[in-house]
Amino acid sequence: MNPKNKLNNLVKQLHGELHHDALHKAIYATDASVYRELPTAVSFPKDIYDLKLLIDFARKENTSLIPRTAGTSLAGQCVGEGIVVDVSKYFTNILELDEQNKTVTVQPGVIRDELNQYLKTYGLFFGPNTSTANRCMIGGMVGNNSSGTTSIKYGVTRDKVLELEVLLSDGSEVVFKPLLPEEFKEKLELHSLEGEVYRTVFDLLNDQKNQQTIKSEFPKPEIHRRNTGYAVDELLRLLPFNKNGGKFNMCSLLVGSEGTLAFTTKIKLKLDPLPPQHNVMVAAHFKSVSEACKAVVPVMNHGLYTCEMMDKVILDCTKNNKSQVANRFFIEGDPEAILMLELADNDLEKLEVQRRKLIETLEKTTSSYAHPSLYKEDIDKALELRKAGLGLLGNIVGDHKAVACIEDTAVAIEDLSDYIDEFAQIMQKYNQKAVYYAHAGAGELHLRPILDLKTSEGVHLFRAITTDVAVLVKKYKGSMSGEHGDGRVRSEFIKLMIGEANYNLLEQVKTAFDPENIFNPGKIVNYVAMDESLRYEKDRQEPHIETLMDFSDSEGILRAAEKCNGSGDCRKTHHANGAMCPSYHATKNEKDTTRARANALREFLTNSDNKNRFSHKELKEVFDLCLSCKACGSECPSNVDIASLKAEFLYQYQSENGTTLRDKAFAYNTKLNKLGSRLPFLINNPISRKIVKSILGVAPERSLPEISSYNFDRHLQSAKNKNITNRKVLLYIDEFTEFLDIELGKDAIDLLQALGYEVELYYGESGRTFISKGFLAQAKKIAKTNLTRLNKLVDDGCPLIGLEPSAILSFRDEYHRLLPNDANVKRVAENAYLIEEFLAGEIKDGKINSSMFTKENKEIKIHGHCHQKALSNQKVTFDILNLPDNFKVSIINSGCCGMAGSFGYEKEHYEVSMKVGSQRLFPAIEKTAPETIIAANGTSCRHQIYDGTKRTAKHPVTILKEALI
Repeated sequence: MNPKNKLNNLVKQLHGELHHDALHKAIYATDASVYRELPTAVSFPKDIYDLKLLIDFARKENTSLIPRTAGTSLAGQCVGEGIVVDVSKYFTNILELDEQNKTVTVQPGVIRDELNQYLKTYGLFFGPNTSTANRCMIGGMVGNNSSGTTSIKYGVTRDKVLELEVLLSDGSEVVFKPLLPEEFKEKLELHSLEGEVYRTVFDLLNDQKNQQTIKSEFPKPEIHRRNTGYAVDELLRLLPFNKNGGKFNMCSLLVGSEGTLAFTTKIKLKLDPLPPQHNVMVAAHFKSVSEACKAVVPVMNHGLYTCEMMDKVILDCTKNNKSQVANRFFIEGDPEAILMLELADNDLEKLEVQRRKLIETLEKTTSSYAHPSLYKEDIDKALELRKAGLGLLGNIVGDHKAVACIEDTAVAIEDLSDYIDEFAQIMQKYNQKAVYYAHAGAGELHLRPILDLKTSEGVHLFRAITTDVAVLVKKYKGSMSGEHGDGRVRSEFIKLMIGEANYNLLEQVKTAFDPENIFNPGKIVNYVAMDESLRYEKDRQEPHIETLMDFSDSEGILRAAEKCNGSGDCRKTHHANGAMCPSYHATKNEKDTTRARANALREFLTNSDNKNRFSHKELKEVFDLCLSCKACGSECPSNVDIASLKAEFLYQYQSENGTTLRDKAFAYNTKLNKLGSRLPFLINNPISRKIVKSILGVAPERSLPEISSYNFDRHLQSAKNKNITNRKVLLYIDEFTEFLDIELGKDAIDLLQALGYEVELYYGESGRTFISKGFLAQAKKIAKTNLTRLNKLVDDGCPLIGLEPSAILSFRDEYHRLLPNDANVKRVAENAYLIEEFLAGEIKDGKINSSMFTKENKEIKIHGHCHQKALSNQKVTFDILNLPDNFKVSIINSGCCGMAGSFGYEKEHYEVSMKVGSQRLFPAIEKTAPETIIAANGTSCRHQIYDGTKRTAKHPVTILKEALI
């Protein structure tokens, strides 16, 4: 039987899913590392039965299983040629909480932050807090022995794992947990693979020579963040190898083993009480990185909760960033490094005593020259500055990228200063600008060299730099990995780090657990070379892809897709803040993430044999559920703009494969609405609507907006305000306002005139419907027409202000890509505003005040449009609705509404559309009192709110107009 038929047979047996199509293999070929290897298949097991089937299949068919949760590993742990087993979809339950003993039992697909949201009610939390905590999963944290910024207080994942239920390589179910001496002896007598594992471990570690070799060669035990091979050194601290040790627990070995020894199905964790409610951060300033490192040892005697370092390079990245200037408030002078030292206590007086003692230590025993104290939201601002600096540093245009290879080294804090001095010399040797971003209190340094791995020279440097740093780390008896794991990138260096004898011992451990090497081969032992199976083929001539839209800001569309580094921010669920990525929120399929779309586009554009490289059904599938919300453009740390990539893809794909009647109808919606507005009684009746839905494939459950026409010019003249006290404005009557939201247009005219503005009207289609359906040639023509007409109409004294975010913001977004060489683009874009932006600015300048508005008490809840969140901000809406004195205004944490223009109308997308809305937005509205006003500035948003809740939402302009006195 051929391999494909064997996989098809396996599909029939599984309760869950298994895919071996080109799309799934492409999007699971990478993780957050620099590696790429197409897997045989991708499976989403539903239960233990499925996992046993997969293990049996792997043994019989001589393939392997690569366990995966969120796929955010930086070292290539999730990449391999076998079957990727993704447990993030179905193994997601919190199984049991024991409040008294402060433990929780979970499946491996539970997200760290969501676990802590659940535990908060009980006053408990799981301590390790990686930077990926809003999407990383407990199984992955166990596999990598993750830690995070607070490990100096709460320890690492290994410290928290009490029990693991696993499947061994023969499919047997085993529970690893703390064992009394007599229980350990019983394990040695078992006639099973479990017994063989215990006997092998006992025989290896009971050998005095092996014990001495481990103690002399492994990283220093005081380095608490260390992942170097299998943690056999941790087992030596336990009974029976240490008579004063704790109970033997094989979990200490399995944590950090990267899924190479067993397949974890259940995890029991030790919890901590919630952190103290009060905290303070002392930002100690230093004139050199070396001085900052020398200060770590004395400050660590103060019971710090965090001790983080950032250097001048990171700080300088934020100097000219408008969004970060305000967050630099605490910086004094021009420091070369800052230590961010956090203290916490439930008693404010005790916290103040601790703060004074810490500052006293800084003044007396270190060379810090300033140490401002930050509280509450100021701490968040400082942390945001650090995060933003790293993000800006990482967003490098072109083929040179910050590469993960030496980014996770750890040494004892007493060695940190000397180590960094020598580290800097290595960086200088290779002409690398050292960037010091460190978990200083844990002795861990995060630094990524800037390399072009598309070239032989870059790949050579990749190996050379990693080798030199490994030798240096060995000199200090440190660890090449503090928390990111060995994976593919560092496994090759384990033998150097711990010696050949210890490495052979690890090989024996692997053989005992997994004699047929089916669990995640190529990591830790039996390694694959660090420079094999890289994401890019070195010295290959990369294809040049012609596009209609301009992607020169990323050096072309291929590099725009390559900006995705796999960090997986798009895998956060609707329980986290932000809107990215609504389709993933609804389906929980990797296929429906920003990352998958970027990876698929990169994969097919790079490796396609088609004349039209966009002409792949796999790309059509991966972009299908993209709502073009633009959240990725602002929330993705690499600013991968999938909405623009999708528009270009649709244009290119349709040039060869044609378009549907429905796509044409939605694209040319404005023309159809204009025709329909002449006979509204015919178009708006139920029979006509039913026919339209049937012909176009519109969901029968979906309501359709009323089409009508109105003479806005006549309304403007009849309501002309003779008392003009403010400047002239150009009100944009877009295609939605003109035919679908007539009352809104009238309200805008009335409001602006009442506020003293001279109003002129500008009619024009924005091109939004064409852009969303990939009709880019038509959109480009419309953009050109608008820019030509507007060039003589708008300037600093007469701005263009729009009501519908998706229309007006296209002037500031897509028009740049459609007409990059048009001299008018920049000028018009700089003078195009959401009406909320314009009014908020006028309020700030004192040109509008509350005296013209009602004093009535009203409660208002705002749902912001996705394009506003991505390209502007919601605060302007909040600000203008707070103008009336007694309005109580708040913003709903709602993400995307799920309508997304035509998306929510389409029959096959209706279910996903409503699911997106029902996750956050609908419940938030349904909780409000009937008299609460729902504000939504997007026409699609208002429509979705009505269909989902039967509540009528109002545009902020309408709310203010109705509030006039």
